[in-house]
Amino acid sequence: MKIDHQVDAPPQCVSDQLREAEAAGYHGVWLLEAAHDPFLSVGLGAQVTSRVEIGTGIAVAFARSPMTLAITANDLRLVSQGRFLLGLGSQIKPHITRRFSMPWSHPAARMREYVLAVRAIWNSWHDGTPLQFEGEFYRHTLMTPMFDPGPNPYGNPPILLAGVGESMTGVAGEVADGFICHGFTTERYLREVTLPTLGQGRRRAGRSMEGYEIAGMPFVVTGTTAEEFAAAKQSTKEQIAFYASTPAYRPVLERHGWGELQSQLNVMSKAGRWKEMADVIDDEVLEAIAVVAEPDDAAAEIRRRYGDVFTRMNLYLKAPLPAEALESIVAALR
Repeated sequence: MKIDHQVDAPPQCVSDQLREAEAAGYHGVWLLEAAHDPFLSVGLGAQVTSRVEIGTGIAVAFARSPMTLAITANDLRLVSQGRFLLGLGSQIKPHITRRFSMPWSHPAARMREYVLAVRAIWNSWHDGTPLQFEGEFYRHTLMTPMFDPGPNPYGNPPILLAGVGESMTGVAGEVADGFICHGFTTERYLREVTLPTLGQGRRRAGRSMEGYEIAGMPFVVTGTTAEEFAAAKQSTKEQIAFYASTPAYRPVLERHGWGELQSQLNVMSKAGRWKEMADVIDDEVLEAIAVVAEPDDAAAEIRRRYGDVFTRMNLYLKAPLPAEALESIVAALR
């Protein structure tokens, strides 16, 4: 299993953080799209590293056209000398329509077509064949020599698609090179829903799971003191409550018979009762979603749950952990 690191930092800090991650021996670094552009950060990080893989974890697909994304990803594959990984996600409707002012409909079907459109654009550059992609949501039928960068010597970036529900997960199995598991999941949901659905998607594409990446991001609650442990537990409950209030993540809760928890948290979120929401997450829910363990036991519990599921992983820590303790966990996972 590859052990990765996630970075959410302003552009002026990214280079130093990626240097440090490479020096620490991480296999990959994922750049989050939140308050900053992940593609800019990938480009900056690529200039100061030479070994570590660098990916978007995730970039919001529907905020961009397939052509815009295809060009950016192709350039980043070049400047990273083949180390760039394209991680994509759909986001949810309010962000796409109200934050990005972009269209939203049939997200799984749209994402399937989106990825196929990006691949068609890349293929036109690689093979020199006319660009002729016409779908329900996207249409790309013009590519002149001035805008054709030609074949990429490093090949096309692998596409890893994020998802939770069965529809998007099936699309990821069918058209992507890998799947990015959301932190809001459980071992049971992964084994009973995610893995079988990915397998179905792969079979639709006439492919097996061999060589297919599954990137995990499990919540980890730990600490070297009682105070650190309590802070990690509280902040993780707050984050879980935030995710659990979103209808898109309800299937994870329903798998455990906790569907009504989503309804309750959704009402609370609309009333702005964010701090109170964490109190609704009891220890049973917390321990199903997060690995809750002392630092010396955390790596073993992570491996027990996910060692045969994830091909690569980065830890989702909601509270700071002393560097020595974190390094010890990471070293035990390698």
